Amino acid sequence: MSKALARSPWFLHYDAGGCNGCDIELLACLTPRYDIERFGIVNKGNPKLADILLVVGPITRKSKPVIENLYGQMPEPKVVVAVGSCCVERGIFDGCYGVDCLLDEIIPVDVYIPGCAARPGTIIEGIKKAIDLWRTRIEGH
Repeated sequence: MSKALARSPWFLHYDAGGCNGCDIELLACLTPRYDIERFGIVNKGNPKLADILLVVGPITRKSKPVIENLYGQMPEPKVVVAVGSCCVERGIFDGCYGVDCLLDEIIPVDVYIPGCAARPGTIIEGIKKAIDLWRTRIEGH
């Protein structure tokens, strides 16, 4: 195993808005009951240190430039995960005046996690896919 693969992937969580249902479920994944850290992933608050960007909520006019900025600050290789129906297909916020676009219309999305709200088990499976994809990309660099 290469030295780069020996380190754990770090993720950045961004809540674009909405009802916070997916946000709460994602945070539940960090609790001892689900413990996503057992897969070696660590939550970071700095995009310059993050390998995986997890976005929840509908993409609004105000959140769009923030997401683009966060994504631009992340080092390569990076993986983007859209969590929940609002982020994937606008969900219940479809047609609302402030909802601007889908996440994959502004940055490339690698993993889609469906649900309203996305359940912790589904989120964990999506994160595992993101980790595998990140490791594959690291081997290619």
